[in-house]
Amino acid sequence: MSFEKELQARSGDVCELCGANGDLQGFEVAPVRKGNADDHVLVCPTCLEQITDASKTDANHWRCLNDSMWSTVPAVQVMAWRMLHRLKAEGWPQDLLDMLYLDEETLEWAKAGVEDEDAIKHVDSNGNILQNGDNVVLIKDLNVKGGGFTAKRGTAVRGIRLDPDNAEYIEGKVEGQQIVILTQYVKKSN
Repeated sequence: MSFEKELQARSGDVCELCGANGDLQGFEVAPVRKGNADDHVLVCPTCLEQITDASKTDANHWRCLNDSMWSTVPAVQVMAWRMLHRLKAEGWPQDLLDMLYLDEETLEWAKAGVEDEDAIKHVDSNGNILQNGDNVVLIKDLNVKGGGFTAKRGTAVRGIRLDPDNAEYIEGKVEGQQIVILTQYVKKSN
């Protein structure tokens, strides 16, 4: 039996999240654990669009999770937890999250697919996310304290390192000297 057929049989041929029918398709819940239908949910086009594009999320559509979060299928529980987590600022989703019980393994799976919002993010002057090893360009002349020189605007800094404790600091070599630079004074380069 194919994934699609297994999902249709399991769900009764309705969206496992909102209960809609028609034009349903399987959605793989990452990270894949078993490589079979247990890693998938059957969803409608509306749910699929909102799962894959957070900018199109309609909080009212997801009130259906009040019912589907009680599913016995771990993949459905994971998707319900993730969508409630995404919407928790709305108020009512936090109430549902507080009621939702997931066993330890399922909760780990749910959290594995969610970006840690408390993680430090280093952002350049244009709002681009910086990563270890990126190249940046200075957008302002900077006096290097203790270095006795001025790092000129337009200077390329290759292979930066991020400060794990402070989102405003990066490190890089300028004129052969390792310096700390504020992220507001750099822009990411290609």
